[in-house]
Amino acid sequence: MQIMKSFFIGIMLMIPFLKTYASELKDSVSFGFDTYADNNDVQVYSPTFELMKTISKNWLLGVKLRVDAIAAASIRLGTSPATEKPDAQATASKRSGFDDVRYAPTFFVSYDDGENSATIGGYYSNELDYVGKALFANYTKQLNQGNTVLGMGFSQSADTWSPNNNRPLDRDNRDETKMDFSVNQLISPTASVQFVYSYMYSEGFLSSPYPFMIQNQDFIGFENYPKERTGHAFALKGLKHIDDDNVMNFSYRYYTDDWDIDSHTFNVEWLHDINDEWMVGARARYYTQSGSHFARPLGQYNPSDKYIATDYRMTAFDSYDFGIPVTYKPEGSSYSFSFSIDYYRTNDNAYIKHWFGEDNIQAIYTTIRIEYEF
Repeated sequence: MQIMKSFFIGIMLMIPFLKTYASELKDSVSFGFDTYADNNDVQVYSPTFELMKTISKNWLLGVKLRVDAIAAASIRLGTSPATEKPDAQATASKRSGFDDVRYAPTFFVSYDDGENSATIGGYYSNELDYVGKALFANYTKQLNQGNTVLGMGFSQSADTWSPNNNRPLDRDNRDETKMDFSVNQLISPTASVQFVYSYMYSEGFLSSPYPFMIQNQDFIGFENYPKERTGHAFALKGLKHIDDDNVMNFSYRYYTDDWDIDSHTFNVEWLHDINDEWMVGARARYYTQSGSHFARPLGQYNPSDKYIATDYRMTAFDSYDFGIPVTYKPEGSSYSFSFSIDYYRTNDNAYIKHWFGEDNIQAIYTTIRIEYEF
């Protein structure tokens, strides 16, 4: 379940409270299908549906539905795949479908009058042992004849745990407040930069109720983190039109929190128009972080420890990602088709080895999307 929660948290971060759907008021419908598969026996299949409908010159309504069907050894076993390997016959008898299915609808309404745009909406997620709810809003203001854009966003989530291992929790909530402030500036006819500051505050049961620490075959304790977390992120993004057929995107993000985790994220993307119908690109991402103040080297935990980390994301690690996006829009057509494939890998990490039995995480994920404007 550990990697499943990681995937779900990643999805939660895509709640579109900063995306202004009303920037171009138009009717559209899209279908997508995402996949994820890694070397730790985790597969996720995610169909998506999105509908946006204008109800007047300045107003738009939207709905998005995502379903995540997950297969993972940690869900089937209720324990670490590295410490309990099932035999094939027993596993097959337990597998009559996916190990968990998550349903996540989002609803929103947007307004745009050319200089001011705003979006408000709500999000709901329901899975085997976790219910997520969130409200989000954002507002942007164009200044200086549209050369400067100021933005702010807000989201508030209220999630609830219901672990199926009967572990008693001192509290079952997981709540997060997130605020973003951005400035986008056109610095030339072919280049723009954006600065984003994000504030995040989380409180409640912030770990997972399932993973536990074992040392020398002795049970030490369940994963447990502090009940509060405050983080700050600073991002600088740039876009450069090299010529009529080539565009470059760059970004750098620094994150820090009171768990002593500091991270740096570097992204670069190149997009090339082959002709009026086809676009192809390449992208790369590098991520590095320090460890939390409560994560110890493996073998140094004690049953009396207040906090116990089993998740590699609480330790120092690096990762990188390489991807290829492709878009096809037939000339004169209202349809557009997009596809991307990415390869992700972490460095070797003792915590990954301890839980999964593999030295690192390697994953392939893909996205297919069909959009129709009407």
